[in-house]
Amino acid sequence: MSHTVGVREAQKQKTRKALMDAALVLLEHQSLSSLGLREVTRAVGVAPTAFYRHFRDTADLGVALVDEALGGLHAVIRATLAATGDSAERIDSTVGLIARHVHAYPAHVRFITRERHGGVERVRTAIGEQLSLFADEVAAWLATQPDCAAWCEDDRRMLAHVYVDHMVMTASAFLEAEPYGAERVGAAASLARRQLRLVSLGRRHWLD
Repeated sequence: MSHTVGVREAQKQKTRKALMDAALVLLEHQSLSSLGLREVTRAVGVAPTAFYRHFRDTADLGVALVDEALGGLHAVIRATLAATGDSAERIDSTVGLIARHVHAYPAHVRFITRERHGGVERVRTAIGEQLSLFADEVAAWLATQPDCAAWCEDDRRMLAHVYVDHMVMTASAFLEAEPYGAERVGAAASLARRQLRLVSLGRRHWLD
């Protein structure tokens, strides 16, 4: 019996993943608010009723895509923040991380950048919550840095949100640049590094 249950659960997870993957492909050229569940089930080759075994509606599917797109980034961001090196090395590491992530997961990045201000409230909220968690982690790291140790908590959180917003903006810039080749990607990376250097300079003199 346990073997049968295990097989069924594996098949259920396989179908769920197939629905999510199909939705990402369909969302390349449309927003989540215009996506129909029948489009998704047709792409997977299952009956529309099968959709409801995995998601309550397309908004529920969207929230699952947010978790898939952003949930795994927390460990990567913590590792980047913990990396040794001066500010320039950390900036290079951060921009490189974003570039590699966009290259590896363009559909996920496109979904997040489009739906962050999209028409599905539950998805907007889920994205906002994940980005707020990123900001919490960055703010906690800033509290350990000598040039921010004397800052008040509100100022550290303000700066943390600047960094997170810049991360999303840079990911969007890489996504737009990738189809045009290495030169455009390089230009996007250069701009992102310059912007972060400017933020770093301001950070050092904030209490002046």
